[in-house]
Amino acid sequence: MKKKFNTLWKASKQPRKQRKYKANAPLHIKRKFLAANLSKELRKKYERRSFIVRKGDLVKIMRGKFKGKKGKINQVFTKKGVVAIEKIQRQKKDGTKINVFFNPSNLQIQELILEDKKRTAALKKERRKKEKKETKEPKSKQENKLKEKTNGTHKKTDNN
Repeated sequence: MKKKFNTLWKASKQPRKQRKYKANAPLHIKRKFLAANLSKELRKKYERRSFIVRKGDLVKIMRGKFKGKKGKINQVFTKKGVVAIEKIQRQKKDGTKINVFFNPSNLQIQELILEDKKRTAALKKERRKKEKKETKEPKSKQENKLKEKTNGTHKKTDNN
């Protein structure tokens, strides 16, 4: 089986191919897998459902043993596709504490860090797309048909 990442791959129903795609993806694509849900307030504010997590974001854990707890993101491992949260640790047998890692799909973003200009631009980008769609006035079918007819009659064809 080839290990190289295929850029032409669209989708597959087979879980093994989905796992292969995710495992062999380059980092710039793996980063997109690190998206988490936004809270209801943030959804209304930014008109988006999810966004890529970043160190410093305040998140709420939605699944697992630590469900309902909140904390800031401490570490983001793009290669592994996991996130560590401050103050959420597990104790080993010898007494040392280690971080617990979460898949971002099991988290909900409560507060976003907007210090990065590119990140704020990405949030506003979605709004601009929606505003453009709303400003474009839909043309009636009759106007479109009239334009097609007038364009069709003026065309000349040369059969040489």
